[in-house]
Amino acid sequence: MNQIFETIKKIAFKIDHAIKTADLGYSDSENSSGEEQLKLDVQSDIIIEKAFAHISSVKALVSEEKEGILEISDSGKYTICYDPLDGSSLVDVNLSVGSIFGIYEGELRGENLVASAYVVYGPRIELVIATCDSKPMLYRVMDSEFKLIGEIEMKEKGKLNASGGTQQHWAKQHKNFIDSLFLEGYRLRYSGGMVPDLHQIMLKGGGLFSYPSTTDIPNGKLRQLFEVIPFALMYEQAGGEAIDDNGMRLLELVPAHPHDTSPCFFGSKYEISALKLAYGI
Repeated sequence: MNQIFETIKKIAFKIDHAIKTADLGYSDSENSSGEEQLKLDVQSDIIIEKAFAHISSVKALVSEEKEGILEISDSGKYTICYDPLDGSSLVDVNLSVGSIFGIYEGELRGENLVASAYVVYGPRIELVIATCDSKPMLYRVMDSEFKLIGEIEMKEKGKLNASGGTQQHWAKQHKNFIDSLFLEGYRLRYSGGMVPDLHQIMLKGGGLFSYPSTTDIPNGKLRQLFEVIPFALMYEQAGGEAIDDNGMRLLELVPAHPHDTSPCFFGSKYEISALKLAYGI
């Protein structure tokens, strides 16, 4: 596992360099969801695939940018599901973006996630790693190398609120709930990038990130294997909770397809309890 984490560190430097220097235009291809791919998405995907190609413990790769599973080694132990550059459309306006990695052993389902990691590319490069038996550990690049900053632990109640999806398509119960948080004094913090928004909530002590079911996207937008499940482990290990709109733990999700999506809510214990009450779940 340490070899995988060290490889992610090397990947982070290469993708950060690409962000700062690469062409930000669109490629001539689409990803598995039919979305136009930025050239930077494709380049980041290639960087990650090449980096893991010869890591003996890696059995297979599943990318948000590709359909299906790429087999790497019959003797490998882990399948790595990753979003090479989450929020890539924000690069041209110079906002933070990130890479997400979910490390699975066995069948691709929430209960088989053994570790997750994400990188934030912003004013500084930061890396967070969590396993099933440890709190998330924060690393920051200083003097051209990742150095451990410390553990991340969330409070029982936070102050920040980040809710995705177009508001005109929100269900009434969701709008009422979000409004109630603002009436309690919560502050809006939403950039449109999952990685920096969830990272901010964890580092600032707590709050709520939500991407609900909407009338235009009833199954949610965020992908289970690449985004939802890896961050669910982060939040639970940091002392928070992560559930879907039925109140089920996101770490219990069983995707039927590598690119399945799910409504998702990540937060401190107070906000998730309030959400359950508002949703009647």
